[in-house]
Amino acid sequence: MDLSTGLGLAFGGVVLVTLILMGGDLGMFLDIHAVIVIFGGAAAATLIRFPLSSLFHGMPLGMKYAFTMRRWTPRELVDEIANLADIVRKKGPIGLEKVEIEDTFLAKGMRYVTDGYDANFIRDNLERDMDNFCAHLDEGQKIYRAIGDCAPAFGMVGTLIGMVQMFANMTDPSKLGPYMAVALLATFYGAAVSNLFCLPIADKLQLKLHDEQISRSLIIDGVLMIRDSKSPMLVREMLLAYLPEKHRHADEEEATEAAAA
Repeated sequence: MDLSTGLGLAFGGVVLVTLILMGGDLGMFLDIHAVIVIFGGAAAATLIRFPLSSLFHGMPLGMKYAFTMRRWTPRELVDEIANLADIVRKKGPIGLEKVEIEDTFLAKGMRYVTDGYDANFIRDNLERDMDNFCAHLDEGQKIYRAIGDCAPAFGMVGTLIGMVQMFANMTDPSKLGPYMAVALLATFYGAAVSNLFCLPIADKLQLKLHDEQISRSLIIDGVLMIRDSKSPMLVREMLLAYLPEKHRHADEEEATEAAAA
């Protein structure tokens, strides 16, 4: 699980609730009219912007990956792929049949190698799989970003509606307070939904998309090198190019120490 996402949302919620309770009670900040204008308006605008198929794919996938971490880091993938290359070097592709691989994308590539598929077939299928997955993840971040963009705008719409109702009832002082509350709460809901939830989730998904592109590209290159029976050392050296500079040097130092021992 990606703890930073959960901790950030929880901490933001605690901050808002604390500030509310310091000057009153939660009941003061609950208003059905403001809820309708924010969530109803944002839902309507999102339906107009995106097809239903994108919503059904993008939103659940986006929510899932906003709260989950990739099981393996790129460096761990390099080590795993190098180990698989060593197995193929010693036992041949048939040796992969008894190896359990946790990463489903890597396992799929190794299955192609074991079955003896052509290199072009392996590359085309894995790249198509990667493109489809990244497209759905990109849809998710675009949807959450769109909601984050329109929520404050609908908050302003709610504010304007509340102001119109308030000025239309200036002769009745008892109605001024509720209408003013609707006006201000709509803006509050829009700002909170946008800046505490939707936009941070969209940014997190953008980072996850970048990480997935790197990891899956690394896997594709590693699978193809294993398929071509490259040496484990060459596979490792080639895949280290995907790692940040400091991680490459750390890996090289470990390899040097192991060789010296």
